[in-house]
This record gives sequence, C-alpha cells and structure tokens, in this order.
Amino acid sequence: MGILNLTPDSFSDGGEYFNYEKAVDRALQMEAEGADFIDIGGESSRPGADPVTADEEIERVLPVIEALSGRLRIPISVDTTKAEVAGRSLEAGAQIVNDISAGQMDAEMLALVAEKNASVILMHMLGDPHTMQQSPTYDNLIGEVHQFLLQRVEAALGAGITADRILVDPGIGFGKRLHDNFEILGRLSEFADLAPLVVGPSRKSFIGKTLDLPIQQRLLGTAAAVAVAVYNGADVLRVHDVREMKQVIRIASECLINSEKRN
Repeated sequence: MGILNLTPDSFSDGGEYFNYEKAVDRALQMEAEGADFIDIGGESSRPGADPVTADEEIERVLPVIEALSGRLRIPISVDTTKAEVAGRSLEAGAQIVNDISAGQMDAEMLALVAEKNASVILMHMLGDPHTMQQSPTYDNLIGEVHQFLLQRVEAALGAGITADRILVDPGIGFGKRLHDNFEILGRLSEFADLAPLVVGPSRKSFIGKTLDLPIQQRLLGTAAAVAVAVYNGADVLRVHDVREMKQVIRIASECLINSEKRN
C-alpha cells in the first residue's frame, strides 16, 4: 500500500505532494513501482498533530481521487476518520476507508462503509494523534490491542460490513512506547485470527530513535521492519518507498513460502 499524504505537516513527506500535479504523478509512479493500493490522506496523524475540518480535508483529497479514479488500475484507499470525507471519497472513486480510529471518532463511519459496500481498515490507537504519545501504558500490550481490534471487527460486522471487507492494523507508532512497536512486529501472528493484517512501520520514529537517524535515512531500518512483518504474518504493508519495499517483501515472502513447504 503506497502512502500519498496530501498534507503540509505529515511526519515524513509533509508538503512534498501538497501540489495537485505532484500528487497525481506520485500515485501513478507508485503504481508503476508495484503498489497494490494507494492510500490517500488529507489530515496528518503524526504525534501531536492538530485536527483539520472535514471541508479542508475534502478540498485536499477529492480532486486527486477524482483525477486518479479513471487512471489507476489499482484500488484507492482514503485515510480518514470522518464519515463525510469517506463518503465523498467513495463517491469519487475510492474503494477502501483506512480509519485510524477504527470507526470510533465518527459514529456514522461504519454504517457508511457498509452502505457504500466498501472495505475498511480498522486500526488500534491509544487516544488520538494529539495525545497518543503522552505516556502510553499497557498492562498486557498484545492482549489489549487484540481485544480492541476484536471489538471493532464485531462492531463493523454489526454495522453490516461483510467479513471479507474488513482488515485490521495494530497501529505501529500510534500510542505505543518504543519497545511496544518491536513487540507487536515480533508477535504479529497473534492477530491472525481477526482479519487480514495491515502493518505500517515505514520511516517511523521507533526506527529513527533506535538507529539515531533522521526520517529520510530510515530506508534500511524500514526494510528490516517490513521483512519481519511479512515473516510474522502481515498481509498488507503500508509504505512510502514502494519500489524498494516491494523487493524486500518478495524476498521475505519467498523465505516464508519455502520454509512452509519444507515443514
């Protein structure tokens, strides 16, 4: 899943694709590099980020989705917590809603996704982007994240979304301590009973803090995290560097496939 942030303040590429033409070109480039989905977001979810209005978010994402819906051969996902933004985006050609609140920030979200016969990604986050990294704590990290995602899957099913249209994301970097992110990556298989698993480690601060590297120098750290995620059961990797991570995913997948054959 290729990341396309149409924001001035996203943690990694904020402002880089805020320009309409650059955004469209980048989406087409990621498809050419091997992306299976494009995830388009108009509101930053970096730690400490302030919210934007639905109107502003729509103004950012809608023209790009409309331009790409007739040109991309792969599905478009809209990264939003707002039902109004999701609805307009789905009408414009998006097929997936990637909701970092798992449908909790807008009570109308899950019903809307069901009504539009769209797919949804339900993510775990402790708090909200503005507060999530203010001393997050867990008594049982994997158990608590699993229970939350199970409850949100049940809520989605209850709203009328079919099981084959639900994916889950344990929320790397969203209300997690440094070591929590590594534990989640190492224990991804414990979420396999829920739904297809989306994982987004790309360029995140747990890599930067561990390696003492700025954002643009986290490619190899991201590659290592992606390889571990694939080997432990990730179904979809949400990344900035599509061409490079496609290679990582291919090698990790071959290792996994051939080890399973031997067993």
